[in-house]
Amino acid sequence: MRKLWSILCIAVLCLIFWKMASWHEAVIPVDEQQILTISGEKKQVAITFDDGPHPVCTPRLLDGLRARGVIANFFVIGQNAEQNPEIIRQMEADGHLIGNHTYHHVQLNAMSTEQAMLEVTAVNQQLEHIIGSAPIYLRPPFGEWDHKADGPAEMISVYWDIDPLDWNTPDADVVANRVLSQVEDGDIILLHDVYETSVDAAFLIIDELLMQGYEFVTVEELYFN
Repeated sequence: MRKLWSILCIAVLCLIFWKMASWHEAVIPVDEQQILTISGEKKQVAITFDDGPHPVCTPRLLDGLRARGVIANFFVIGQNAEQNPEIIRQMEADGHLIGNHTYHHVQLNAMSTEQAMLEVTAVNQQLEHIIGSAPIYLRPPFGEWDHKADGPAEMISVYWDIDPLDWNTPDADVVANRVLSQVEDGDIILLHDVYETSVDAAFLIIDELLMQGYEFVTVEELYFN
């Protein structure tokens, strides 16, 4: 009887250890998968360019973006778009977001409501003529406008998180360092595609952030994803 009891005890213990081992093996892969999912999420930034298109700088920038597989955001001035429609079409073909930066680069809230509305709608009509669709994103020059009065109500304003003042800093390394020293996940970077040094700085910024695992997206993706 003792022998039978001992055999039963051993069998029960073996069953308990087997269950514990099976439970341990089942749980660990789930935790590992969760860790992989979390660590696999990419940081995102939107790199934006104002004041173009420029007949020399913007095509060079587009070539570099295409070579790197990077999507950007261009807020164009109407009079420059009118003079360079083929560059606008190339932006569209490459999948970049094209936005409105007024027709003459004016401070909208310093104008009458009628004048401000004309500055915005003129660009929308022009881009619709060039690429077949009007933009819904607007970057007001100097970051100033009255959304309720200065443009169509459906337009979405886009500002920025990082402004390295590239327009008055003719040193690409300085501009790039200003961005890289403060960039964070979800930031919108402001640059201008009308200066050679800004294009150089953009490539330095992009190359470094790609190495750090960042993904470049449109402002629309940042806002709504």
